[in-house]
Amino acid sequence: MCGILALIHANGTETSAASELHEALYLLQHRGQDACGIATCASGGKIYQCKGNGMAAKVFRDDGARVADLPGYMGIGHLRYPTAGSSANAEAQPFYVNSPYGICFAHNGNLINAPELKRFLDLEAHRHINTESDSELMVNIFANELNETGKARVNDKDIFAALQRMYGRCVGGWACTAMLAGFGLIGFRDSYGIRPLVLGSRPSETGDGTDWMMASESVALDQRGFSNVIDILPGQAVIIQKGAAPVFRQVQKPFRYAPDIFEYVYFARPDTVIDGISVQESRERMGYRLADTIRSRLGHAELADIDVVIPIPETSNTSAACVAERLKKPYCQGFVKNRYVFRTFIMPGQKAREKSVRRKLNPMKVKFDGKNVLLVDDSIVRGTTSREIVNMAREAGARKVYFASCAPRITHAHIYGIDLASPSELIAHHRDEESIAKHIGAAKVIYQTLDDLKAACAELSPRPEQEFEVGVFCGTYVTPVEPGYFEHLEKVRGETKKLKVMESAREAIRRGSASEEELKMATYGVEVNGKGELVAASGYSVDEGARTNGSRKKSRSNGKRQREGDEEPTLPRERMDISLHNFGDYAQETPGG
Repeated sequence: MCGILALIHANGTETSAASELHEALYLLQHRGQDACGIATCASGGKIYQCKGNGMAAKVFRDDGARVADLPGYMGIGHLRYPTAGSSANAEAQPFYVNSPYGICFAHNGNLINAPELKRFLDLEAHRHINTESDSELMVNIFANELNETGKARVNDKDIFAALQRMYGRCVGGWACTAMLAGFGLIGFRDSYGIRPLVLGSRPSETGDGTDWMMASESVALDQRGFSNVIDILPGQAVIIQKGAAPVFRQVQKPFRYAPDIFEYVYFARPDTVIDGISVQESRERMGYRLADTIRSRLGHAELADIDVVIPIPETSNTSAACVAERLKKPYCQGFVKNRYVFRTFIMPGQKAREKSVRRKLNPMKVKFDGKNVLLVDDSIVRGTTSREIVNMAREAGARKVYFASCAPRITHAHIYGIDLASPSELIAHHRDEESIAKHIGAAKVIYQTLDDLKAACAELSPRPEQEFEVGVFCGTYVTPVEPGYFEHLEKVRGETKKLKVMESAREAIRRGSASEEELKMATYGVEVNGKGELVAASGYSVDEGARTNGSRKKSRSNGKRQREGDEEPTLPRERMDISLHNFGDYAQETPGG
C-alpha cells in the first residue's frame, strides 16, 4: 500500500504545484512512512524531482525547503509503504524514464507476474531494470508500449492505446498517476478496482480554467479545496492536459469491482470515502457486527464478566465504541498513543516490533487495575503486537483480558501491494482461536466473521452486490495468480531483508555480542535459501584450522583456498537513484546547508 498524488494547474505559468503536493503528502502520510517524493514539470517541459527514504518532513526538510527546488504547474507525488521489494533510496518514487517523451510515474499496488514482465523487458524490449521494484517494471512496460507509436509527439489516443496494451501484459492490482513532460497527467486503475484512486476539481485560483487533482484518498482533495470528487473506475484511465477537461477512456473492460477491504479495516483515514463507501461508517458497522459475534461467542456469564471495552488506538477507536454501545458496556481510552511511533507490523524482526509496541502505547493503570477488560483491535497479523498489548494490560492490573478483532483471521499473504507478513509468520496461519488466545495470553480471542466484515462495507455501497478483495482471509484472490508466484514472493521478501540482516550482524560484532551465525553472515555474506529464509552464504566453508590473528580464511567449496587479497563482492549499504536528483544527494548536508 502506498499513497499517490497528481496535480495540474489550469495556468501554465503557475509554479506552486510542488507546494500543494507537499501539503497533500502529509494528509496521506499514514499510507507510507518508508519513502516519498515529488516530481514536477515546468514550462518548456523540464522535469524537477526530489525523493528519498523517510517521511515527508525528512525528505523535504521540516520547513519544506526542498519544495523551492521543484518549480512547475503540474506534478505527481508518492508515499511508499514497504512491500516485498527493496527499501533502498533507489526504489523511492516517482520513477522517471527519459524515453519516450519523458515519463514520471507513481504506482500503488503490486504486479503478480513480475518475473514474466522482467524477462520480456530484457529479452524483447531491451530495457534495463535497475531495481527490484515492480513499479519500475510497470513504467518501463508503459514506456515500451508508448514508444511503439514512433511519433515525435503523441496525443491522448496514442496514450490510451499504449495503456490498453500495457493492461494486456500486467496482472495484479494497481492505481497509478503519471506525468508526460510538457503534455499532461495520466491516471489509471486496475480492472478489478483493487487499489483506490479519486479525481477532483476546483476553479483556478489565478485565472480562468480548472485545476485538477488525483489522490489515493478523498481527504487529500477535500483539504486542498477540490470538490466534485469521483472515483476512477476499474479499468479506466484519464488524461488531463493543461487548461483542458479530463478525457476518460475504458482501456480494459472491468472484470469485477472489488476494492481491497483492508482499506476500510485499517489503512485509510476515517474521513475518507473510497468507492462511495465511508470509511468511518464502515468501521461503525464493523463494531456493531463484531459485538453481535462477541455476544454469541462468550455467552451470558462471560459477557457479564466484562467491566469495560478499551480500543487499541487509533484505527479501532470507532469500532470499539460501537462494540461498547451494542453490548451496553462502559467505553474508555485505556492506552495513550505516542504519535511519533508508527505502524509496527512492518518492522524487521520480532524483537524490534515488541520494543516498538512499548514505545507506541502506554496503559493508564487506573483504567485497568482490578478490571476484566475487552480489548478491541482492527486486526491481528503476527500476534507480536497483540501479545505485548495483553502483557501491558496485565501489568497495569487487569484481572482478565478478552481480545476482539474487527477483521477475520488473516491466514494468507497479501499480494496487491501490502506486505503484511509471510504466511508462516501470520499467527492465524497455523492456529485456531483457542491456541491464538493462549499464544497472546488472552482469556479468549474473538474474530469478526468474513461475511459480517463484507456486509458491514457492502451495505454502504452505491452498487448492489458489492464485492471486495479478501484473499488475505481465505486465500481466494480476485485476480489469477501465476504458478510459483508465492515462492517468488517469499524469495523477494528474503532479498529485501539482506542488507538489514548484514548490518545487524556487523553491529553485533562491533558490540561483541555476535552469535556464530552472525559471524558467518558478516564474514561470508547472506543468501536466501529455497524457503525465502536468510542464512549465511554457503559458497564458502569455515576452515577452522586456518586463522590468522583470530580472523577466518575462506575456503572455496571446491577445496581451493582463496588467495590472500581476493575479496568477495559485498552488498552495498545504500543505492541512489540514477535519474535526476533526490534526497540522497543531500544526505551529508547540514540543516543550514
